[in-house]
Amino acid sequence: MYYNNQIWIGQAGDQKVSIIPKMANRHGLIAGATGTGKTVSLKVLAESFSDMGVPVFMADVKGDLSGMVKPGVDSENMQKRIEYFGLSECGFTYQGYPSTYWDIFGKGGIPVRTTISEMGPLLLAKLLELNPTQSSILEIVFKIADDEQLLLIDTKDLKAMLNHVAENAKSYSSQYGNMTVQSINVIIRAIVSLEAKGADQYFGETGLKISDWFTKENGKGMINILDCRSLIQDSSLYSTFLLWMLSELFETLPEVGDLDKPRMVFFFDEAHLLFNGISKALLEKIEQVVKLIRSKGIGVYFITQNPSDIPDSVLAQLGNKIQHALRAYTPKDEKAIKSAAASFRKNPDFDTVTVLQNLGVGEALVSVLDEEGVPTIVQQCKILPPQSFMSAISDEEREQLVKTSDLYLRYKDYIDPDSAYEFLERLHQQQELEVAQAKADAQKAKEQAKLQKEAEKQAQKEAEKAKKQKQKAIKNVANSASGTVGREIGKAIGGSVGGKFGKTLGGNIGASLGRSILGTFFKG
Repeated sequence: MYYNNQIWIGQAGDQKVSIIPKMANRHGLIAGATGTGKTVSLKVLAESFSDMGVPVFMADVKGDLSGMVKPGVDSENMQKRIEYFGLSECGFTYQGYPSTYWDIFGKGGIPVRTTISEMGPLLLAKLLELNPTQSSILEIVFKIADDEQLLLIDTKDLKAMLNHVAENAKSYSSQYGNMTVQSINVIIRAIVSLEAKGADQYFGETGLKISDWFTKENGKGMINILDCRSLIQDSSLYSTFLLWMLSELFETLPEVGDLDKPRMVFFFDEAHLLFNGISKALLEKIEQVVKLIRSKGIGVYFITQNPSDIPDSVLAQLGNKIQHALRAYTPKDEKAIKSAAASFRKNPDFDTVTVLQNLGVGEALVSVLDEEGVPTIVQQCKILPPQSFMSAISDEEREQLVKTSDLYLRYKDYIDPDSAYEFLERLHQQQELEVAQAKADAQKAKEQAKLQKEAEKQAQKEAEKAKKQKQKAIKNVANSASGTVGREIGKAIGGSVGGKFGKTLGGNIGASLGRSILGTFFKG
């Protein structure tokens, strides 16, 4: 509850325990076993930030956060709590808070989409569960796409880009390094598996503009609720998308330094899922975001069952802590409880380890940052009740609120822009046309060469035929002429010999002699 310009969390005896607004962006932790009251603490904080005019983002894993849009319902138990805290004198009223509902599947809220390029290779490698070698190849493919100015909007763009790189691996290897086709195929199979989980719905345009979270209604900060009832079924998908949203805030917002209150507060529920099987590179990225994002006016609050779920490097940056009860069922649990207790400044009035195990529902150990940014001594507190509706709203109420939102028309339709897939399709079609044209030209040239060869062969045959005919004609002329000349000569010779016999014999001899002489002449 926002009271006296502070975020009133709970009460330790007569002492109000509150977060100072200017320290709220120093991040925080809400931890505790299932059923100990984490959701109530989350709602009390979210309501307080909204009352301050600070927008809020939260992941609704169970669906019960959706009721924040409606006023709370009075009951005997609520009256007891109101009386215990003296809330009537402090302005406590049942009220609903302005809420916008989101859902990456577009079922329980306004569709949330992003592009492959905006998610980037680091988070995408986590989502696809790639090994280091495959992750490095994915980074190279992104670099090639950037260098060639190819937009990676959806999964078909990424698959087209991967296939393009695989087909041209040799030409790319000299500049970008070796990329095996086998590794690329593994990445493609992982993308196909992701598509089976609905990637066609959340990778595309119109992508979420984080600036749409920074809205107010009647002076109250908008509470942006991401419906995660389906999303939480895939822990990798859930944690990756929440981390992407947090990274978008970090990358998009300018530096603002220390403010009197946060620009926005981001609640990361089921935070342990974020760190399961995380790579060193991604952990370093998270550490960087958490460390630096407060200078951009963003407070991050992790919600999980046990503080040990969060790496020490991140946990050390969470200044405001609400620790609900932990249970010790195993030696490992006992160790975790001692570790959680040791993270607080000791209170000389009680043993932190003992109290931590015996807290009731709605109670918590609380330590916040003072005016100087120093953690206060831990206090055993009873947590305030929320002012909004404790349970979930109906599906009909949710649908009506979604479709009447000003943002619904902006995001409801999926848009498939001209990007890498379309460009590479055109490139492949052009290449296929060029190959087909080259084949046609080669075939045409081959046929023309064949026709030319046949024509030359035919011409040669006709030339040889004409030559033979000419030689035959010459021979015939020669034979005819030589025979005539020879006979005349022979007759003349035979006549001198005497009588008819002499003429005949002379003609035959003369003809033969004439053919021999004239044949030799015509050959020459």
